[in-house]
Amino acid sequence: MLLSNEPSFDGPIPGQSLTAEVGARPWQSPSQYTTVDEVIEYYMARMTSEDFMLQLVDVMEMGIPVTTLANTIQMSSVMEGVHTVDTGMLVLPVLMEMMMLLGDSAKIDYVSGLENPDKGKTRKSFLAKAAAEYKKSLDTTDVKEIVEEAKEEEQEDDTSSGLMARRK
Repeated sequence: MLLSNEPSFDGPIPGQSLTAEVGARPWQSPSQYTTVDEVIEYYMARMTSEDFMLQLVDVMEMGIPVTTLANTIQMSSVMEGVHTVDTGMLVLPVLMEMMMLLGDSAKIDYVSGLENPDKGKTRKSFLAKAAAEYKKSLDTTDVKEIVEEAKEEEQEDDTSSGLMARRK
């Protein structure tokens, strides 16, 4: 194999992906729909199509959370320049409700993504374990003795003479 010492000019120039004309990208131009009502109408028209409903039900049966689906759909519309990020976030609950309604009408079990998966579980982190050990050690020692010792130490420390010490 013959190696050439000549530079190759076929590759992209560094930073070339960052140099597009202003307004050439969909998210750099004004969005198609500017109000929340217009965006809701856009999604309702799109979600009531037969193809969308069948695909949505298939994806929901796979166990993908509705929150993830709704966020993905609205974010892709933002990237296509259909609406802005803020109107997409405002419409997100409506999208989720519509998707859950479609799932209910298809009589499928879906994951809404709103449940707390850690509910009822104990945390197994180092901090939680340390707190549990400390709580056990407090249960075994007499708390009254600790309080009395703290009061005695406080009375002994009343003769402090530092810069911030209280004056009598």
